[in-house]
Amino acid sequence: MAVPKKRTGHSAQGKRRSNWKATKPETAKCPNCGATVLAHTVCMSCGQYKGKVVSIKAPGYVEADAAAKPAKKSTKSKKSEAKAETKVEEVKTEAVEEVKVEEPAAEAVEEVKAEAEEKTEE
Repeated sequence: MAVPKKRTGHSAQGKRRSNWKATKPETAKCPNCGATVLAHTVCMSCGQYKGKVVSIKAPGYVEADAAAKPAKKSTKSKKSEAKAETKVEEVKTEAVEEVKVEEPAAEAVEEVKAEAEEKTEE
């Protein structure tokens, strides 16, 4: 690797860096709302780009149909797809069982509260 023989002076260093300056970013006005936006970017206030609504935050946003896009060939086998489906079903049944377990506990809490109210009334 090359190593300089002598240290670079302040003057030479300054001359080399003379064109090293920051530039202002190019901005434009949104044709829809008139807000100032960076060139070639989506307007942050109305969510449009080149007259089309592209931001989820914008009113009137419609997602592209998945059916309109050509479906890619799946590399998964039918067995792996079936396994994934059964896993999802197992998770759903576990969640339902957990909810059922919690309901009797809620009833027991209500019974305890009712007994406590009866004792306070006496």
